[in-house]
Amino acid sequence: MLNLQARTSVTDTSPKTIRIGAGAGYSGDRIPPAVELADKGDLDYLVFECLAERTIALAQLERSQDARLGFDPLLRDRMEAVLLSCASKGVKIITNMGAANPQAAGEEVIKIARELGLARLKVAVVHGDDVLPLIHEQALTIMESGAALQSLGSSVLSANAYIGAEALVEALQRGADVVITGRVADPALFLAPLIHEFGWSMSDWQKMGQGTVIGHLLECAGQVTGGYFADPGYRDVPDLANLGFPFAEVSAEGHAIITKVEGSGGCVTVATCTAQLLYEIEDPASYLQPDVAADFSGVTLTQVAPNRVRVEGATGRQRPASLKVTVGHRDGFIGEGQISYAGLGAQARGQLALDVLRQRLDASGIQALDSRYELIGVNAIHGPSLAAGYEPYEVRARVAMRVTTRKEAERVANEVEAMYLNGPASGGGVTKSVREVIAAVSVLVPRDLVRTSVTTMEL
Repeated sequence: MLNLQARTSVTDTSPKTIRIGAGAGYSGDRIPPAVELADKGDLDYLVFECLAERTIALAQLERSQDARLGFDPLLRDRMEAVLLSCASKGVKIITNMGAANPQAAGEEVIKIARELGLARLKVAVVHGDDVLPLIHEQALTIMESGAALQSLGSSVLSANAYIGAEALVEALQRGADVVITGRVADPALFLAPLIHEFGWSMSDWQKMGQGTVIGHLLECAGQVTGGYFADPGYRDVPDLANLGFPFAEVSAEGHAIITKVEGSGGCVTVATCTAQLLYEIEDPASYLQPDVAADFSGVTLTQVAPNRVRVEGATGRQRPASLKVTVGHRDGFIGEGQISYAGLGAQARGQLALDVLRQRLDASGIQALDSRYELIGVNAIHGPSLAAGYEPYEVRARVAMRVTTRKEAERVANEVEAMYLNGPASGGGVTKSVREVIAAVSVLVPRDLVRTSVTTMEL
């Protein structure tokens, strides 16, 4: 089990320390904390981790409609906000904002640098994670269901392998100021600069494991400084409105301190680091990454000062022979509608609306792939069992149905809107929407089939 008790700090006598900041933890993350890191963090590297499993499938859909697109929609905003500061201070930027189109993203960064008046900038673009042609040549099994990947037929839209740190290290060795990649394992974004700066061997599994735990703690940005953690009266987080993003001070031995800019909001504690450490970890003793089978079971977190937590004790074993590939595919459409009821009897009127909608949609002949009928404020999250005995003053009835065609989805949304004149009394505030579903599944491919490469461009 994870060893999280406080203990006496060990003095780090390493002569070299690298400071790596987390500028984003997802595609839509806030930009001001990244600017704060760039301006005040005294960083060596600023990492923007912006790519989720469905995000890249949606980006591939966008690229299929316009070859100039497919990279992160906030790339320009982020680069305009931090590029001048990073360039003036010698801070290198690493990001997976290339998404489905890293080359176009790299070209956009060069364009932004020119507009900002930079005299020089070297951008490296990492290619090779897009393996869509490859998966059609293999007999692959969907990890989540055990079905053959071929069962998805022509609905497959994208296939991107989780590559590791190796190609990112090559980009840094070429002198890149900005490294743009697509799908890469999140911790690898932070591991790569450590390998590059300290000359770590990529077969030193202990170092790979320790670098991976540092990356894992940083990859969700504000989650380790108190974001998604606050619970008033139980887990209070100071100045949450001005939450600062974290950075790590890392020595050549892999010892690390997780901290934040002095004066920024939030907090860095053993508790916040523990919450992030356990995030998305199925087996702490075998956290499978492209670079290492990391072992976090011996990790120790130590509060060495306010907002400073030392991280030690990770190790690892031989990296897996296979790489995980996220396959995006079209999976129908969702038609959704919502309507509110308030005052005495609100819950009864809301429930009547759902009952009527269920009868009408059942009689319509629409074949639902999935459906939800729920009262937001009563049973939408925890289901009916925990809602017993509670009578809210206001509720919002919601119907969402996944169907095969857009036309059917529109019919679902329109039936909810029709509650205005064809449902219980005093309903209002209807919203409706129709959206295509891009789903994601996973397969494994042999590592040696995935070939990466690096190209550079300069201002």
